[in-house]
Amino acid sequence: MDAIVRADNIDASVMFVHDMDATSLRVAQQSAAQDAGLSVYFSDTLHADGSKGPEMAVIPAGWFEIGSSESESGHDVSESPQCYVQMSRSYAIGRFTVTAEQWERFAKATGFRPGRELIWPKGREPIVNVRTPDIERYIAWLNAETGQLYRLPTEAEWEYAARAGTHTAFHYGDLASCKEVLFKPIFPMPDEAKKRKWSFLPQCTSLSWAMEVGTKPANLWGLHDVHGNVWEVTATPWQPDHQKTPRDGHQIEPRGKNKRIVIKGGSWFDPAVAARSAARWSRLRDELDVNMGFRLVREI
Repeated sequence: MDAIVRADNIDASVMFVHDMDATSLRVAQQSAAQDAGLSVYFSDTLHADGSKGPEMAVIPAGWFEIGSSESESGHDVSESPQCYVQMSRSYAIGRFTVTAEQWERFAKATGFRPGRELIWPKGREPIVNVRTPDIERYIAWLNAETGQLYRLPTEAEWEYAARAGTHTAFHYGDLASCKEVLFKPIFPMPDEAKKRKWSFLPQCTSLSWAMEVGTKPANLWGLHDVHGNVWEVTATPWQPDHQKTPRDGHQIEPRGKNKRIVIKGGSWFDPAVAARSAARWSRLRDELDVNMGFRLVREI
């Protein structure tokens, strides 16, 4: 069994979300929003044209166990060891990944042009085929437009918000449901494949592109599409496991010469195991792909 790494600096007065029921978790979210003078879900206004920025969800402070145990179906060694991580303050995170229409406002304002050879999304489809440096340009523009502080989430902030208090492989349970997750249906969860053999095929549709955001149900804290659809870029430099994961979930590690970053969430092109809350893959910071997008954190 994996050892659970305990942190001596955990504040016992901050809630341990895995011990809380759904009602308590929602109340904690509402209280955090009230303390910040915000609605649970909100959007900042862009100064230039009065349009709205990405819709955000307030996430309450707390602590949780990042990673997965060896007993979780689809577990990978990079998700070990499980360890306690604390969110010492509330924050907001996008209810959806940033969309093509939201990116278009930035592109028109700044003159950004994608490569002609790239496939480009439309409307409420997730923005893809953008590199981390391009995302950072978008964030700088959004900060200037709103007067707020947006940034990419750390791996811990992403997983804490995606889990919404749950300890299961997905925010709703342990099997990959087509109603909840957009993944490549020929690669279901290992346990599910053994149990159902090939019966999953009529129930899942294999797609060659991401769905519009919000197509799948939200988790308890109101986040959509945290499982599947598109991979999501984080600010966390890649490490091969959780041995060096900061116990402060907001801490952004300096990348130094590390050219790789952690991405989370899986995608329409990948197996179901990749969409689990604990799953983590490595990509180059300057890499782009048709199945990789991002959602943002906003300080509150």
